Amino acid sequence: MKKGRFVLLLAALLLISTSVAETAENEEGAISTPLLKKMRGLEKDEGRINSISNNEIKKLLPSRLNAGKTDHYFSVRLDVKGITDQKSTGRCWLFTSLNVIRQKARKRFNLETFEFSENYSFFWDQLEKANLFLEGIIETRDKDYKDRKVEWLFDHPVSDGGVWNMAVAVIEKYGVVPSDIMSETYHSSNTKSMRRVLRKKLREDGIRLRQLHNKGKKVGALREAKEEMLLDIYKLLVYHLGEPPAEFTWRYKDKDGNISDFKKYTPLEFFREIINVDLQDYVMLMNDPTRPYHKLYEIEYDRDMVEAFNWTYINLPNEEIKKFARESLLDEEAMYFSCDVGKQLNRSEGLLSLANNDYEALYGIRFGMNKRERILSSASGSTHGMTLVGMETDERGTPVKWLLENSWGKEEGQEGFITMTDPWFDEYMFRVVIHRDYISSDVLEILKTEPARLHPWDPMFLPVEDK
Repeated sequence: MKKGRFVLLLAALLLISTSVAETAENEEGAISTPLLKKMRGLEKDEGRINSISNNEIKKLLPSRLNAGKTDHYFSVRLDVKGITDQKSTGRCWLFTSLNVIRQKARKRFNLETFEFSENYSFFWDQLEKANLFLEGIIETRDKDYKDRKVEWLFDHPVSDGGVWNMAVAVIEKYGVVPSDIMSETYHSSNTKSMRRVLRKKLREDGIRLRQLHNKGKKVGALREAKEEMLLDIYKLLVYHLGEPPAEFTWRYKDKDGNISDFKKYTPLEFFREIINVDLQDYVMLMNDPTRPYHKLYEIEYDRDMVEAFNWTYINLPNEEIKKFARESLLDEEAMYFSCDVGKQLNRSEGLLSLANNDYEALYGIRFGMNKRERILSSASGSTHGMTLVGMETDERGTPVKWLLENSWGKEEGQEGFITMTDPWFDEYMFRVVIHRDYISSDVLEILKTEPARLHPWDPMFLPVEDK
């Protein structure tokens, strides 16, 4: 470049720089020169600069002052055995739901431990979700692609996340089988690549259904096309998960060493023989301080099959939920429980405590949002399901900590269990499913009211994998 041109270019750059600086001084809300000067004048802690800039934050956050403050003993602890492992999947909701009811199988057959096949139930959950998506596409066939519901459907054609009501729907329609009848596969334990394939195919099928509608095809013809599409989805699921049995022969060895005779079952027969409760008698309770309490809510499309009910819950203050949970545990009844598990978790110790990670001590900066503010700003939401199986109370009967059976394998936490302090419960618990026998009559009356319907794209109700 010639010298003259270089000088002109440099002058132009200086002019632009001066123009940007002047704009920043004059533009309301811009970072100004006085503000920058104030920032540079702040006192900085050299020790914090050295430690934070050179280390993984997770290694610096744990509070030494909290070490040893919470033990892992519980005076009320249900007799649960057989820690499960969901591996690299979002199936915590399914593991938790089956863990709630598997104790009934242990008692029915006098078993030391027992596990249902999560893979079997997951297969049907995925097939039903595929059908629900395609029906959603048919339902919204006249809407534009940019319609909020159509966008949401194509964003979430199928997911391995879920909640209690989805497990209930699958169990009641397809039954259950023991884990050794339909064992895990690589893809049931690592769902990411299978989910991509299913979503790819379902999105293609959704486009085809809308194209058929635009060509003048009626709903009947669209459903015929949908059924052909589901045949391909079924094959994809078989290739990844194996084919679920229509019937099976099973025997077992009980705690006393007795070996039973072989017996043939269908999955529904097996379910009806060992589960002596109506799964519809379990009530979903939630603590969401962003919405009015003592009201019934329903989340649209938060189900896994067309004919099933949406996730419907009663929003309650924590103290009422704790009261009902306490009664359930005292009667040796486990509960489905979900929370924001990643917040303030000491994973190696298996402890959920507000004192685990001290952000303010590390940075010297205040962090102070409450639960309502975290929800409104999308800083917190339910991300994981576990089984509530124990509690410890003080001399007045007030809970001070709770015990959770996890599904991350027995090497995690306290041999697969996690201790949760009561203050952590208040801040990061979101929902508990409790049998109606332990819920007060006035709260049960709320179930008779018309629920307020919420959109499926509400940040509180996105699938776990999408949070």
